Amino acid sequence: MPASPLELRHLKTLQALHEAGNLSRAAERLALTQSALSHQIKALESHYGAALFERKSNPLAFTPAGQRLLALAAALLPQVSDAERDIARLLQGAAGTLRIAVECHTCFDWLMPAMDALRERWPAVELDIVSGFHADPVGLLHQDRAELAIVSEPSDGEAGIDVHPLFGFEIVAVLPRGHALLAKPWLEAADFANEALITYPVPDDMLDLVRRVLRPAGVTPPRRTTELTVAMLQLVASGRGLAALPLWAVKSYLDRGYVASHRIGRDGLGGRLFAAVPERLRERPYIVEFLRLMRETSIATLPGVRLL
Repeated sequence: MPASPLELRHLKTLQALHEAGNLSRAAERLALTQSALSHQIKALESHYGAALFERKSNPLAFTPAGQRLLALAAALLPQVSDAERDIARLLQGAAGTLRIAVECHTCFDWLMPAMDALRERWPAVELDIVSGFHADPVGLLHQDRAELAIVSEPSDGEAGIDVHPLFGFEIVAVLPRGHALLAKPWLEAADFANEALITYPVPDDMLDLVRRVLRPAGVTPPRRTTELTVAMLQLVASGRGLAALPLWAVKSYLDRGYVASHRIGRDGLGGRLFAAVPERLRERPYIVEFLRLMRETSIATLPGVRLL
């Protein structure tokens, strides 16, 4: 057999396949196209002369050859990650500060697991969320009041700021169970005209439903605001109005039948989240790792999200 083509990236690919359960979701986790991922797998299978997993299984079932490589990945990849982290600490120091500013009220559901994972890996890093809601979190980066900002619509090419895509998701309308609008194939701007719209108390430009759907159609429904997602859902459940929220933020309430959801527009309404970091900090090891952890934990734990 010729020299093995096995590389760390191949082990990471196999591990992602095992954890994601299918090719498309694994490709999202690795920020690869599905064809590039398939090419990696085929090259390994050609080298070893054996399939690594069953193509028609759902979730993927690995063959004995694939299981052996998975065992190697499980043993080796954590050691590689630990060694790289130790080297970064030796060269650049283990301590630091990471203050995070957010503009979205629903960010904490997925941000906390990533923060917990970073805290385990970099215990000497002072990790904190800048208190309060911020309409311009990137401005805090310029003022040296934060090292990272979570934003939905980054300013392209803003001087001194690096923007890193995190993930995309669907925004759904949230309605009371049994609402008449649920009989429609999807909701249009006019469907919101005579319904109270329950939102967070933020500027309209930060509300995708208002900015991208209602305002262009000239629809201005009556409004009600609340700071808390759970309060918003309670108001919807009691028939006080409709809301528009990320699917991942309301999935557990939908599964319990507390409220209902519906697609906004024929193709759905998509949202996006990005991380903004000052250019001077973009190579700081624990920030680089946090960017990776945010993408990995969101794809692994949030329903219906996709890497950008």
